[in-house]
Amino acid sequence: MHIQEWLETVPAIAVYLLVGGVIGLESLGIPLPGEIVLVSATLLAATQDHINPYVLGACAVAGAIIGDSIGYLIGRKGGKPLLAWLGRKFPKHFGPHHVATAERSFQKWGMWAVFVGRFIALLRIFAGPLAGVLKMPYWKFLIANVLGGIVWAGGTVAVIYSVGKVAEEWLKKFSWLGLVAAVLFGLGSFVVMRIKAKKAAAGQAAEQQAAEAEPAPVAAAE
Repeated sequence: MHIQEWLETVPAIAVYLLVGGVIGLESLGIPLPGEIVLVSATLLAATQDHINPYVLGACAVAGAIIGDSIGYLIGRKGGKPLLAWLGRKFPKHFGPHHVATAERSFQKWGMWAVFVGRFIALLRIFAGPLAGVLKMPYWKFLIANVLGGIVWAGGTVAVIYSVGKVAEEWLKKFSWLGLVAAVLFGLGSFVVMRIKAKKAAAGQAAEQQAAEAEPAPVAAAE
Protein backbone atom coordinates (compact mmCIF):
# COMPACT_ATOMS: atom_id res chain seq x y z
CA MET A 1 0.00 0.00 0.00
CA HIS A 2 1.28 3.47 -0.92
CA ILE A 3 2.03 5.67 2.10
CA GLN A 4 -0.59 8.22 1.03
CA GLU A 5 -3.27 5.53 0.88
CA TRP A 6 -2.18 4.24 4.28
CA LEU A 7 -2.38 7.73 5.81
CA GLU A 8 -5.94 8.06 4.55
CA THR A 9 -6.92 5.01 6.61
CA VAL A 10 -5.68 6.50 9.92
CA PRO A 11 -8.79 7.33 12.03
CA ALA A 12 -9.03 11.00 12.93
CA ILE A 13 -10.05 10.16 16.52
CA ALA A 14 -6.81 8.19 16.94
CA VAL A 15 -4.77 11.22 15.88
CA TYR A 16 -6.69 13.52 18.25
CA LEU A 17 -6.26 11.14 21.20
CA LEU A 18 -2.58 10.55 20.45
CA VAL A 19 -1.81 14.28 20.31
CA GLY A 20 -3.81 15.15 23.43
CA GLY A 21 -2.44 12.16 25.35
CA VAL A 22 1.24 12.61 24.51
CA ILE A 23 1.20 16.36 25.13
CA GLY A 24 -0.73 15.82 28.37
CA LEU A 25 1.73 13.24 29.67
CA GLU A 26 4.71 15.39 28.66
CA SER A 27 3.22 18.41 30.44
CA LEU A 28 2.58 16.23 33.49
CA GLY A 29 6.32 15.61 33.74
CA ILE A 30 6.92 12.46 31.67
CA PRO A 31 9.63 13.03 29.02
CA LEU A 32 7.80 12.37 25.73
CA PRO A 33 8.22 14.01 22.28
CA GLY A 34 5.12 16.20 22.45
CA GLU A 35 6.37 18.77 19.96
CA ILE A 36 7.35 16.13 17.40
CA VAL A 37 3.94 14.45 17.67
CA LEU A 38 2.10 17.79 17.38
CA VAL A 39 4.04 18.96 14.32
CA SER A 40 3.75 15.56 12.63
CA ALA A 41 0.01 15.36 13.28
CA THR A 42 -0.51 18.89 11.95
CA LEU A 43 1.38 18.07 8.76
CA LEU A 44 -0.82 15.00 8.44
CA ALA A 45 -3.93 17.17 8.85
CA ALA A 46 -2.66 19.45 6.08
CA THR A 47 -2.76 16.55 3.63
CA GLN A 48 -5.76 14.59 4.96
CA ASP A 49 -9.19 16.21 4.78
CA HIS A 50 -10.69 13.87 7.38
CA ILE A 51 -8.49 15.34 10.14
CA ASN A 52 -9.92 18.65 11.36
CA PRO A 53 -7.16 21.13 12.34
CA TYR A 54 -9.48 22.97 14.76
CA VAL A 55 -10.27 19.77 16.65
CA LEU A 56 -6.58 18.83 16.56
CA GLY A 57 -5.60 22.21 18.00
CA ALA A 58 -8.28 21.98 20.69
CA CYS A 59 -7.05 18.52 21.75
CA ALA A 60 -3.46 19.78 21.89
CA VAL A 61 -4.45 22.82 23.98
CA ALA A 62 -6.57 20.68 26.33
CA GLY A 63 -3.77 18.14 26.77
CA ALA A 64 -1.26 20.90 27.55
CA ILE A 65 -3.46 22.66 30.11
CA ILE A 66 -4.76 19.53 31.84
CA GLY A 67 -1.36 17.84 31.91
CA ASP A 68 0.35 20.89 33.38
CA SER A 69 -2.38 21.26 36.02
CA ILE A 70 -2.03 17.63 37.10
CA GLY A 71 1.75 18.06 37.18
CA TYR A 72 1.33 21.12 39.39
CA LEU A 73 -0.86 19.22 41.86
CA ILE A 74 1.57 16.29 41.95
CA GLY A 75 4.50 18.64 42.49
CA ARG A 76 2.70 20.50 45.27
CA LYS A 77 1.93 17.24 47.08
CA GLY A 78 5.25 15.52 46.39
CA GLY A 79 7.63 18.44 47.01
CA LYS A 80 11.41 18.08 46.70
CA PRO A 81 11.36 14.28 47.23
CA LEU A 82 9.38 14.03 44.00
CA LEU A 83 12.16 15.73 42.03
CA ALA A 84 14.72 13.41 43.65
CA TRP A 85 12.63 10.37 42.65
CA LEU A 86 12.23 11.64 39.08
CA GLY A 87 15.99 12.23 38.97
CA ARG A 88 16.59 8.56 39.78
CA LYS A 89 13.97 7.37 37.26
CA PHE A 90 14.85 9.76 34.42
CA PRO A 91 18.45 10.94 35.03
CA LYS A 92 18.80 12.20 31.45
CA HIS A 93 15.86 14.58 31.90
CA PHE A 94 15.58 15.23 35.65
CA GLY A 95 19.25 15.17 36.67
CA PRO A 96 20.53 17.66 39.28
CA HIS A 97 21.78 20.10 36.63
CA HIS A 98 18.42 19.98 34.82
CA VAL A 99 16.58 20.76 38.05
CA ALA A 100 19.02 23.55 38.89
CA THR A 101 18.57 25.13 35.44
CA ALA A 102 14.77 24.99 35.73
CA GLU A 103 14.79 26.41 39.28
CA ARG A 104 16.95 29.35 38.17
CA SER A 105 14.46 30.04 35.38
CA PHE A 106 11.57 30.06 37.85
CA GLN A 107 13.42 32.31 40.29
CA LYS A 108 14.22 34.74 37.48
CA TRP A 109 10.91 34.78 35.60
CA GLY A 110 8.28 33.64 38.11
CA MET A 111 4.96 32.83 36.42
CA TRP A 112 6.47 33.77 33.06
CA ALA A 113 8.60 30.64 33.34
CA VAL A 114 5.40 28.59 33.00
CA PHE A 115 4.35 30.55 29.90
CA VAL A 116 7.78 30.70 28.24
CA GLY A 117 8.54 27.14 29.35
CA ARG A 118 5.79 25.87 27.05
CA PHE A 119 8.06 26.76 24.10
CA ILE A 120 11.24 25.17 25.54
CA ALA A 121 11.63 21.39 25.57
CA LEU A 122 13.31 21.18 28.99
CA LEU A 123 10.98 23.59 30.80
CA ARG A 124 7.90 22.10 29.13
CA ILE A 125 8.49 18.91 31.14
CA PHE A 126 9.40 20.75 34.35
CA ALA A 127 6.94 23.66 34.39
CA GLY A 128 3.94 22.00 36.05
CA PRO A 129 5.65 19.85 38.70
CA LEU A 130 8.28 22.47 39.56
CA ALA A 131 5.67 25.23 39.93
CA GLY A 132 3.91 22.98 42.43
CA VAL A 133 7.10 22.12 44.29
CA LEU A 134 8.00 25.82 44.59
CA LYS A 135 4.45 26.58 45.89
CA MET A 136 3.60 29.07 43.14
CA PRO A 137 0.07 30.46 43.79
CA TYR A 138 -2.31 28.39 41.71
CA TRP A 139 -4.09 31.38 40.15
CA LYS A 140 -0.78 32.67 38.76
CA PHE A 141 0.11 29.22 37.50
CA LEU A 142 -3.32 28.75 35.92
CA ILE A 143 -3.18 32.04 33.99
CA ALA A 144 0.30 31.28 32.62
CA ASN A 145 -0.64 27.66 31.96
CA VAL A 146 -3.79 28.48 29.96
CA LEU A 147 -2.17 31.27 27.96
CA GLY A 148 0.94 29.21 27.27
CA GLY A 149 -1.08 26.18 26.19
CA ILE A 150 -3.25 28.20 23.82
CA VAL A 151 -0.39 30.16 22.25
CA TRP A 152 2.01 27.20 21.95
CA ALA A 153 -0.35 24.41 20.91
CA GLY A 154 -2.84 26.54 18.99
CA GLY A 155 -0.10 28.63 17.39
CA THR A 156 1.92 25.60 16.35
CA VAL A 157 -1.09 24.00 14.67
CA ALA A 158 -2.05 27.26 12.93
CA VAL A 159 1.44 27.95 11.57
CA ILE A 160 2.35 24.40 10.57
CA TYR A 161 -1.08 23.77 9.02
CA SER A 162 -0.90 26.98 6.99
CA VAL A 163 2.56 26.11 5.71
CA GLY A 164 1.41 22.56 5.00
CA LYS A 165 -1.58 23.71 2.95
CA VAL A 166 0.61 25.98 0.85
CA ALA A 167 2.84 23.01 0.06
CA GLU A 168 -0.02 20.50 0.00
CA GLU A 169 0.70 19.08 -3.43
CA TRP A 170 4.34 18.56 -2.57
CA LEU A 171 3.45 16.97 0.76
CA LYS A 172 0.99 14.59 -0.88
CA LYS A 173 3.71 13.32 -3.18
CA PHE A 174 6.39 13.18 -0.52
CA SER A 175 4.49 12.75 2.77
CA TRP A 176 7.31 10.83 4.39
CA LEU A 177 9.72 13.72 3.78
CA GLY A 178 7.39 16.07 5.63
CA LEU A 179 7.22 13.69 8.58
CA VAL A 180 11.00 13.25 8.58
CA ALA A 181 11.44 17.04 8.56
CA ALA A 182 9.08 17.37 11.53
CA VAL A 183 10.98 14.71 13.48
CA LEU A 184 14.33 16.35 12.71
CA PHE A 185 12.97 19.75 13.81
CA GLY A 186 11.77 18.34 17.12
CA LEU A 187 15.00 16.44 17.74
CA GLY A 188 17.04 19.52 16.86
CA SER A 189 15.25 21.68 19.43
CA PHE A 190 15.69 18.94 22.04
CA VAL A 191 19.44 18.65 21.34
CA VAL A 192 19.88 22.42 21.60
CA MET A 193 18.20 22.42 25.02
CA ARG A 194 20.35 19.51 26.19
CA ILE A 195 23.49 21.41 25.16
CA LYS A 196 22.31 24.53 26.99
CA ALA A 197 21.51 22.48 30.10
CA LYS A 198 24.99 20.89 30.06
CA LYS A 199 26.65 24.30 29.70
CA ALA A 200 24.61 25.61 32.61
CA ALA A 201 25.57 22.56 34.70
CA ALA A 202 29.26 23.06 33.86
CA GLY A 203 29.03 26.72 34.87
CA GLN A 204 27.36 25.80 38.15
CA ALA A 205 30.04 23.17 38.88
CA ALA A 206 32.79 25.70 38.16
CA GLU A 207 31.19 28.22 40.53
CA GLN A 208 30.90 25.57 43.23
CA GLN A 209 34.55 24.54 42.83
CA ALA A 210 35.65 28.17 42.97
CA ALA A 211 33.64 28.70 46.15
CA GLU A 212 35.14 25.59 47.77
CA ALA A 213 38.66 26.72 46.78
CA GLU A 214 38.33 30.08 48.55
CA PRO A 215 40.29 30.12 51.84
CA ALA A 216 38.25 30.18 55.00
CA PRO A 217 38.30 33.57 56.82
CA VAL A 218 40.85 33.76 59.64
CA ALA A 219 39.23 34.33 63.03
CA ALA A 220 40.20 37.61 64.65
CA ALA A 221 42.52 37.35 67.63
CA GLU A 222 40.82 38.00 70.94
